[in-house]
Amino acid sequence: MTRKRPAKSPEYAVSDEAAAYIADALMELALQFEATHFAQIRRHDRSITPKRSTAPRQLDLFGKHPAANGRK
Repeated sequence: MTRKRPAKSPEYAVSDEAAAYIADALMELALQFEATHFAQIRRHDRSITPKRSTAPRQLDLFGKHPAANGRK
């Protein structure tokens, strides 16, 4: 059985201001990384994304509308 760590472990306790600064720094780091490696990230995403089917996604339940049935 695994032990649960308390929610507020003293080794991770930081002030609200420090938490905001850390979050801001991590976000800036992530944005810089993404900007630098954007092409690689997109290439990887495309390689793992299934190809789209050329078949229409909406089923035609009623068939084609008769164009020359004499009614307007």
